[in-house]
Amino acid sequence: MRHRSIAAVLSTLFMGLGQLYNRQYIKGLLLAAVEVCALVWLMPQIGKAWWGVTTLGEKTQGFQKVGKLTVRVEGDHSIYLLIGGLITLFILAIFIVIYIMNIRDAYRTGRNREQGEAAPAFRETIAYITDKQFPVLMLSVPALGVLFLTVMPLVFMIMLAFTNYASPNHIPPKSLVDWVGFQTFANLLTLKTWSGTFIGVFTWTIIWAVIATVTTYFGGILVALLIESKGVRFKKMWRTIFILPYAIPQLISLLVMRNLFNGQFGPINQYLGYFGLEKLPWLTDPFWAKVTVILVNMWIGIPVSMVLILGILTAIPKDLYEAADVDGATGIQKFRIITMPFILFSTMPILITQFAGNINNFNVIFLMTNGDPVNGDYQYAGSTDLLVTWLYKLTLNNSQFNMASAIGIIIFLIVASFSIWNYRRSRSFKEEDMIQ
Repeated sequence: MRHRSIAAVLSTLFMGLGQLYNRQYIKGLLLAAVEVCALVWLMPQIGKAWWGVTTLGEKTQGFQKVGKLTVRVEGDHSIYLLIGGLITLFILAIFIVIYIMNIRDAYRTGRNREQGEAAPAFRETIAYITDKQFPVLMLSVPALGVLFLTVMPLVFMIMLAFTNYASPNHIPPKSLVDWVGFQTFANLLTLKTWSGTFIGVFTWTIIWAVIATVTTYFGGILVALLIESKGVRFKKMWRTIFILPYAIPQLISLLVMRNLFNGQFGPINQYLGYFGLEKLPWLTDPFWAKVTVILVNMWIGIPVSMVLILGILTAIPKDLYEAADVDGATGIQKFRIITMPFILFSTMPILITQFAGNINNFNVIFLMTNGDPVNGDYQYAGSTDLLVTWLYKLTLNNSQFNMASAIGIIIFLIVASFSIWNYRRSRSFKEEDMIQ
């Protein structure tokens, strides 16, 4: 136990000392250099970072009269302090991970020395990393990108929900931002203006997600079954026609559809007029606007489900259908007993993903209606706004950053909880778990 204990203690005291004790001189010097650089940079920054995150600043920007001149006095910017503090704390966390790995490495090498093995040379270590640990080496770069470009912004958004960062009274640098705890969530659920909007938008979001998922999923099954029917000719042509709405960029498709459904000069209302029918307020009436976005979403989403179902239908063993024919099963019975179970087994995870995606289906709502028509009872939201489009408006149009962050957290909790719960109850998950 002598070598491993001494090496671990030395690496705990200072990075690289354990490696130097194990006669890994180049590795030890490199690790020592890492700690020196970290100490030089981190020591002055940690205190400021912690102060910035906990206080969010103490002095606001203002103007001070010096003689006959008015001079601007720089103050603290709460958001800059929060972001800078998070970056420093994340770098500190990475350094702690490297520090722990350094101790473990020294301990393992010391243990190998006790067993009579020589400590690997620096060249052997490099060869081991670039050979057996090559996947880990290559994954470390994107992992750092995910950490700073995905995880850190998420943490930043979560922290904003516990502040009063909102217009007009708490926008830096004119004024400071303060920590308010769960006050934002309480306002969202108790204040009449916010709670009424939240309940209305949340209800429509769930209705939209259910209808959009069901219509596109079963519409894709219907189209796929029709194309694969025995009497249908030119199957490739039909597949190509139905995949075109998905192949065209969604931005172009939705803007075209928005013009088609325009209540004043849209071609659809003009055709209705030619047949003596009354023009419909497709995008200006709350009910018809919701119907319109559901129809347009079907037009875009059914081809996706159709392609998935076509691949599954070709994989179903033909022997099952032949055995069903021998037993005298009808087409509906074959669909219920053979086709549908195969489709559900293969697509249940995708179906759950589509439902989660429809909760956050920003493009269809924003590009078709922009959340309109206006609802006078709602706070910064329209009749067709989903939670995600309402969040967008709160952030970019109205500077209600704390409320938008709280809504973002709620969306995450809803989607994550529903997805995990349903996926764990699906047959595909249970059978995969049994195999493992």
